[in-house]
Amino acid sequence: MNRKNKFRAAACMAALALAAGALTGCQSAGDDRRIIRIGHNQSTNHPTHIALAAFEEFIEERLGDKYNVEVFPSELLGSQNEMVQLTQTGAIDFCVASNSLLETFSENYTLFNLPYLFASSEAYHASMDDGEVTGPIFESTKQAGFEAVTWLDAGTRNFYTVDKPIETVADLRGLKIRVQQSPTNVQMMNLLGGSATPMGFGEVYTALQSKIIDGAENNEMALTDNGHGDVCKYYSYDMHQMIPDILIGNNAFLEGLSEEERAIFEEGFALVNSVQREEWVTAVENAKERAANEQGVNFLYPDTKPFQEACAPMHESMLAQYPELAPIYEKIQAYNEMYPAAES
Repeated sequence: MNRKNKFRAAACMAALALAAGALTGCQSAGDDRRIIRIGHNQSTNHPTHIALAAFEEFIEERLGDKYNVEVFPSELLGSQNEMVQLTQTGAIDFCVASNSLLETFSENYTLFNLPYLFASSEAYHASMDDGEVTGPIFESTKQAGFEAVTWLDAGTRNFYTVDKPIETVADLRGLKIRVQQSPTNVQMMNLLGGSATPMGFGEVYTALQSKIIDGAENNEMALTDNGHGDVCKYYSYDMHQMIPDILIGNNAFLEGLSEEERAIFEEGFALVNSVQREEWVTAVENAKERAANEQGVNFLYPDTKPFQEACAPMHESMLAQYPELAPIYEKIQAYNEMYPAAES
């Protein structure tokens, strides 16, 4: 077992011990502060980690006599699915989860997974900043033991492939494309003619390298931060999804905070959102430049309308299946009218 896996196993064992009830183990010897553990699956130079590091500094500055915040990057506390389960039980306190994963805990998250839900990044941001849009969705997992405390920008998801450029919907036909592990993403891929291959994010690089899959779909940073651009040489801006990542917190921990502490934590959650979004803009620009110049990735700009038309039935079927989400969907459409897509 390599060093990272040993650390990851040890961390998971420690977290599971906490879940078993050893919450007094949250303190180190000689330190009465409560340790707050936060896990995520990105590297230490990713906007998400930078934002969580700012949260760590903020909470310790305001409540450092009581809390010691520790941020664990790069799946050191387990896979994203494992971290969500650990957050459910209170073994860890917070983690970052993909919207697609949360769809398996609450059907309300299906809405954010819809392809072409948002007309533009401006409509996306305005919708996610509206509590009337996010509130019913963020609170829908309380019965599962956790709730969303803020959202993180994960950019626009696009297709990228090893050796076949995607310039039309027909180009996807027969290709094995890794998608996130959600029924909505599998359905999207089927409508576009590809072969959906759900798998964990940590498995994607090896699957691409060994040609188990022909491509994947994600934002530009997957090319550089995760090395996918070393294997995949075509990145096509079909713009099929703008999906947030979600910072979730354990219910028992959040409800155990005093009113004053909760107000400070809410300030911290707002800080996570603002820092991450600001860092995201620069990080994407840098990733695209590096992918083109150092990895030899070709960026393509297909006509998105045929992709959008192929996925349109998903909107109708989702609203028919989940009519209670229709008011939220309509609010998003109002933002789409306010911030339409730029003319190509």
